[in-house]
Amino acid sequence: MAEQGPMAIAMRLRNQLQSVYKLDPLRNEEEVKLKIKDLNEHIVCYLCAGYFIDATTITECLHTFCKSCIVKYLQTSKYCPMCNIKIHETQPLLNLKLDRVMQDIVYKLVPGLQESEDKRIKDFYQSRGLERVIQPAGDDSAALPFTSFDHSKAHFYRYDEQVSLYRSCFKANRFIFPPQQKFVRCSVRAEVRHLRKVLCQRLNVEKHQVQMFFNNESLPDHMTMKRLWLSHWFGKAQPLVLHYTIKDKRTR
Repeated sequence: MAEQGPMAIAMRLRNQLQSVYKLDPLRNEEEVKLKIKDLNEHIVCYLCAGYFIDATTITECLHTFCKSCIVKYLQTSKYCPMCNIKIHETQPLLNLKLDRVMQDIVYKLVPGLQESEDKRIKDFYQSRGLERVIQPAGDDSAALPFTSFDHSKAHFYRYDEQVSLYRSCFKANRFIFPPQQKFVRCSVRAEVRHLRKVLCQRLNVEKHQVQMFFNNESLPDHMTMKRLWLSHWFGKAQPLVLHYTIKDKRTR
């Protein structure tokens, strides 16, 4: 085969570029039409199979869902429902971010969706006699408070899973009166030592005077409420019943 000259190579390259130009919708001036069903996989929520409403993206894997769908799902899981990646060890809601760009795209692509959603929200507030608070533009934290959580200014266990406890005084010192508040709600990450510390402060006694029990079994300080619940109270109704004793100050 004879070697092609520079002119032939240039002509062939020009023809290839022209063919690419005609196929590229970004460069082509002709209107390109697509069916919405061809885009559904990109704008439909995996959890509810509906178009995104308040599109919310997981920052760890960038998968997007409806805000209400993913928040409800993460009440019982800490993994992405699509790729199963761990979102956060204890507080998965911290790694959610409202995706306003995606939501704007969905509203522009799906005719009547935004108007239908606005009407649904309006009817919801009117039926309950509530005043709707309009979120300022660009304020993501108002719609999803977990995205701007400040550990330095807020309680460390604030958004943890909670457990209800009932504290009963098993044996009290005759000079010390147990606190009236017997029901307590705390984080599942709270440990026995935390409960002992609170009791000591309420009773104004030293730490060694208070001992925590479950069914007459002494509980170690490092045991978490979640471990205690799973090992001793799983499947039972709340609250979890704990007992404690108050020893004399001279008793070690």
